[in-house]
Amino acid sequence: MRRALLISVPYFWLLVLFLVPFAMVFKISLSDSVLAIPPYAPTMKEGIWALLTQLDFENFTFLTTDDLYWKAYLSSVRIAAISTVLTLAVGYPVAYAMARAPEEWRATLMMLVILPFWTSFLIRVYAWIGILSTEGFLNQFLFGIGLISEPLTILNTPTAVYIGIVYTYVPFMILPIYAALERLDGSLIEAAEDLGCSRLQAFWLVTIPLSKNGIIAGCFLVFIPALGEFVIPSLLGGSSTLMIGKVLFEEFFSNRDWPVASAVAVILLLILIVPIILFQRNEQKQAEADQ
Repeated sequence: MRRALLISVPYFWLLVLFLVPFAMVFKISLSDSVLAIPPYAPTMKEGIWALLTQLDFENFTFLTTDDLYWKAYLSSVRIAAISTVLTLAVGYPVAYAMARAPEEWRATLMMLVILPFWTSFLIRVYAWIGILSTEGFLNQFLFGIGLISEPLTILNTPTAVYIGIVYTYVPFMILPIYAALERLDGSLIEAAEDLGCSRLQAFWLVTIPLSKNGIIAGCFLVFIPALGEFVIPSLLGGSSTLMIGKVLFEEFFSNRDWPVASAVAVILLLILIVPIILFQRNEQKQAEADQ
């Protein structure tokens, strides 16, 4: 009984905070847009029969015919994937240095990684506007040291979006990799070097494979929120940056087309769930093979 009660807690949490809201969004995605409050029909007030007879997949069909939406999906996947690779390139060396630092310094280094979370997310993004603008700190610094003769245009470009995403989500990459590297047995590295591996070969053949789970976890923690990011592309990318989060915001709050916006959200969720399920199945197969 205690075991069943313990297991029921996360399932209840999943039901209340994921499955029920997802069912509501999916139902809205099958509805029609109307000028009313709420701005869709049918609703539960009209009865179960109306729900069963008037719901359709017209909004999903519309998404396949309008190239704005699939271009937004492709652009979001591309930006999120590139940002994840850049975040990994920045975060792995930092995590490796933290794991190899003296033990008395690790808590301080961990605090420095988490410290940006003590400041509002919006304030941190707005700060990058002051840094990357044509009259911002970066251009003034480059002018001062004589590297440029005219200001660089970084703000309102994809480059600014990549900078904002990497800066914002790099702690999510560092922490799981650091956790994996901290548990790494140093004698394995020494054994590889004793068997003839150079330090670089030992790093590539021993350290990287043993930190694979941390790398995968960090990539998921960065890719998933970056795919649906809205604030960073809106503030740093400008109107030229097309991401599905901006499309969702426009559909919900500007166009007031909740059914289409819900259909966009359902497809976005499916894009995120499929690789997670495949990863979990692969992990289960590897665990069964190890046993």
